Amino acid sequence: MPQRLFAGVLVVLFAAASGTALAPGGAAAPEPKDGPKTVFQDDLLERLVGRWTITRKIRGTEVRNRATARWVLHHQFLELRLEDVAKPSAYEAIVLIGYNNADKKYVIHWCDSYGGKFSSRGTGKRAGDAIAFEFPYEEGPFYNTFTWNRDAGSWTSVMESSGEGGKRVLFAEDVYRRP
Repeated sequence: MPQRLFAGVLVVLFAAASGTALAPGGAAAPEPKDGPKTVFQDDLLERLVGRWTITRKIRGTEVRNRATARWVLHHQFLELRLEDVAKPSAYEAIVLIGYNNADKKYVIHWCDSYGGKFSSRGTGKRAGDAIAFEFPYEEGPFYNTFTWNRDAGSWTSVMESSGEGGKRVLFAEDVYRRP
């Protein structure tokens, strides 16, 4: 057996024994950036992990909410659970934030006590310490921008709907602070 062929057979046997996939040319195939073998690491979202009190300004009213954020689904998503402080709670939401490496976009799944009709999936882009999400609703896009305020150690979530001529209209603003 020629030496080059023998070396190639050894590489294939080693790869098979070790579970390493080979790319064309005999090189090890790169690990996929999306999927169950990867862990979503994000230095900005990591700052959201934990418990928060929220002051929400919505339609001229100020209300209190609370939130808890934690990594779920094998560290693929950050789960943000929100609820108002009323007993029983009148509003609750479960929000999952992940990342699609192939599209280079954040993904967000928003489900709340308004039900399935109003649940939505959006996408977002990061710029510095902010992630701007856009949700494609039938009546026009809805925007939610999460911004980390380094000096205050808090988060701001600005929610805007689409108004006349595509102009953004403030829906609500949340400020997240540690309890």
